[in-house]
Amino acid sequence: MHDGLKRAWAEVVRPLLVRPKGFQVAALCRRGEGADRRILLVTSRGTGRWILPKGWPIDGLDAPGAALQEAWEEAGVKSAVASNEAIGTFDYEKVFDNGARAMVETHVFALDVLEVTDDFPEADCRTRRWVRPAEAAEIVDAPGLRDFLSTLQHPANGL
Repeated sequence: MHDGLKRAWAEVVRPLLVRPKGFQVAALCRRGEGADRRILLVTSRGTGRWILPKGWPIDGLDAPGAALQEAWEEAGVKSAVASNEAIGTFDYEKVFDNGARAMVETHVFALDVLEVTDDFPEADCRTRRWVRPAEAAEIVDAPGLRDFLSTLQHPANGL
């Protein structure tokens, strides 16, 4: 390809075709300390894969507040203390109901769980599971989430 065409493709055409990443928030719900530390995974509604409770931003809520709301709706976390800053991020490919796909950057907020209830909005379509952090990294399918959970194994990294 001619250098002028390569440059036009790289600088003008290709950027027009690439969608920006979407943005979501996730809740890393945790309880216990040290060897007793557990994190909460839920199944996704569509595929039944293990994930963190997560979702799109919510009007009127900041990102930590939206993460708390997602934890309630998807996992029944009724009472928790959320971190004000994201403890990390991961990317994944979101597949929409119509088959469209988009990359999503997900900011993760730690939630120290105080109370969980069995009666919550999505109780009939999700399963919950408290697992050790190492197990969580093994059973999630999304590579970005797996990598994120793997980095949290070290005490200095926020888990």
